[in-house]
Amino acid sequence: MTHRLLVTGIGTLLTGRIDAPIAEADAVLVEDGKVAAIGDASDLDGEGPVLDVNGATLAPGLVDDHVHPVLGDYTPRQHQANYLEGFVHGGVTTVISAGEVHTPGRPKDREGTKALAVLAAKSFRTVRPSGARVHAGALLLEEGLTEQDFRDLAVQGVHLVGEIGISGVQDPDTAAQMTAWAQAAGMTVTAHVGGKSVPTSRTIDAEFVVAVRPDVAAHVNGGPTATGIEDVERILVETDAYVELVHNGNVRAARDVATLVAERGELHRLLIGTDSPAGTGVVPLGVLRTLSWISALAGIPAPEALAAASGNTTTARRVAGGVIEVGAPADLIVTDAPDGSRADDFCGALAAGDTPAIAAVVVDGKVVVAKSRNTPPPKRVPRLPEG
Repeated sequence: MTHRLLVTGIGTLLTGRIDAPIAEADAVLVEDGKVAAIGDASDLDGEGPVLDVNGATLAPGLVDDHVHPVLGDYTPRQHQANYLEGFVHGGVTTVISAGEVHTPGRPKDREGTKALAVLAAKSFRTVRPSGARVHAGALLLEEGLTEQDFRDLAVQGVHLVGEIGISGVQDPDTAAQMTAWAQAAGMTVTAHVGGKSVPTSRTIDAEFVVAVRPDVAAHVNGGPTATGIEDVERILVETDAYVELVHNGNVRAARDVATLVAERGELHRLLIGTDSPAGTGVVPLGVLRTLSWISALAGIPAPEALAAASGNTTTARRVAGGVIEVGAPADLIVTDAPDGSRADDFCGALAAGDTPAIAAVVVDGKVVVAKSRNTPPPKRVPRLPEG
């Protein structure tokens, strides 16, 4: 039996696509967990449940490009349960692991690090806190890994390499060789950038990134200490890497990097994450807050800022989601200016530096959050499907 949901009353539809961030439509039809049609409500078949967003903004679910999960919805880093569920209440429907580095007794030998990656990747295919898609099992590089290891891991569904610089392999030549092997196997590779985040990590600058050539230069605004803006510019000029901004970093550096990327006309290379759990803590609204920083402080238009936390990331990571288009997973957020804000809508809230309200979250075409426990109430309250 086909499961349908018609989303109507859309004030602004943000697509998550950096090249076309706004769609002229007031309705989205969902069938069996996928976006089936986008257009005018009068032209779409309204048979079945209806979610009337009452003039609020509809956007793709946010994608957090930088999380350090372990197993299940618990973090030993902060001794906190249900933190991923809290992320969903902040509009995040997809999570990308930067490595399960906080695993108690984390193995640091070749076989152990492979086993951890496979275990985490396969576990989170089943574990979906409040419906969130968690892409886990980011291989942490250790000495002795071979080219065949990367091929074997890819067959097991491991498609990420965790932050280079926080595990055993820290020599740029070795890291570059393993990065090439991983990329040849279809994996995307992340490199730590900036000062030390934990005692076992190393400081990494542009020279390291240029030598290693990862797919993503992580937390260039600090994790927690930022690299220089000249390093970020060199990464942009001399590599094809995406540059990532995180909530648990330096706010001023986030502004400077966002401004630089915009001035270069390369907003398609900008990603957003939280870098949590970390010493700064778990911030369920971290992605939304970072979007408000780059919009209010760096002048990035809200629709393009939103794309940095949605379609840009799924493109970089080569995973589904992060966009509203026919055939895409129906992972959607209804969002608005918070009640009491001087702004009138989601875009205005970001431009003003406010954290927007999450009015509802839809995952796989089903409403999983009807009222966020982590944001203020929205100015426009959606009318939810009956039952």
